[in-house]
Amino acid sequence: MNRLVEMRSQESLCRERAALDFDRRIFWLAQAEEWEQRALDEIAYHFRECNGRQAEFARN
Repeated sequence: MNRLVEMRSQESLCRERAALDFDRRIFWLAQAEEWEQRALDEIAYHFRECNGRQAEFARN
């Protein structure tokens, strides 16, 4: 879960930079989107792991 917090923090930081750095706004927003996608991928991975364990317990 710490990884998710880190990813969301990086996303937020990039969005803050985009608001302050007009010349590189597009770059920072693209970086924020990448961090957002990483966070979503992490959530999906965690969800699959949890569901996989539950399915394994149900079979036994």
